[in-house]
Amino acid sequence: MHVSASVNYHVHKNEPQAFEFDVDGIIGNLIAPELVTTPIAVDDLRHKAHTTRFDTDGIAFVEQASAVKDFAPGNDWQATYDAELAQLLKSKIGAKDVIVFDHTVRIDDPNAARRPARNVHNDYNEAGAVQRLIDIVGEERAADFHNAGYGFVNIWRPIEHTIQSSPLGFIRPSSMTPNDWMDFGLIYPVRFGQILGVAANPAHEWFFKSEMTPDETIIFNIYDNTGRPHLAHSALDLPGDADVSIPRKSIESRTLVRYGSARHEARNP
Repeated sequence: MHVSASVNYHVHKNEPQAFEFDVDGIIGNLIAPELVTTPIAVDDLRHKAHTTRFDTDGIAFVEQASAVKDFAPGNDWQATYDAELAQLLKSKIGAKDVIVFDHTVRIDDPNAARRPARNVHNDYNEAGAVQRLIDIVGEERAADFHNAGYGFVNIWRPIEHTIQSSPLGFIRPSSMTPNDWMDFGLIYPVRFGQILGVAANPAHEWFFKSEMTPDETIIFNIYDNTGRPHLAHSALDLPGDADVSIPRKSIESRTLVRYGSARHEARNP
């Protein structure tokens, strides 16, 4: 079943473009490039079976309840959750080593420090991924990861309630062209990163899974040095979102995985 939604695409320009974070020392103060709000049709996978496979599509929807129920800052949850994610990626996508290096809780509330990302993007371009690998493990170990086959993988999960608004949507990689992608800088007070933005294309095939619960997760690829596809994604704005009383709350966890020589043994959920 297809539903109507809207997303914010990026715009090709001749000059370099970037996001600037915490501008003037103000936490959450963001300067963003130009975006164009665009209506789209989105395929709801809720009642469809075996529609995506991580090894071929770069994404898998899986059921995996967590022992962690409260992800509030200061609570002692990270070690437990990191161990759960490592086991999940080893069992579902054949990862041999897993390094969990970032957690972001997003709440769709104007007063929240981190709201859902409403620009169509992918978290790294190639240069950004290579630099991030070195930042995390150092140059010598980065060479080992590169030779064994590595990727950056995101795990997304609803928190506390079933998602009723601004769900996370994706574009099927097979419906994209190289010209759809563009490089963007990420300018932080203490570091510089790079991501991929996406320009509008009516050929894009969008999909999502409606009413996801905290016992469900999405595993999706954001970079892979052996060619596995990465996913353009964004929060979706749906008709009726303004009438929802419980805002979307979710956690996304970024991981670095090493596949090793046994990648072909990975299970394909």
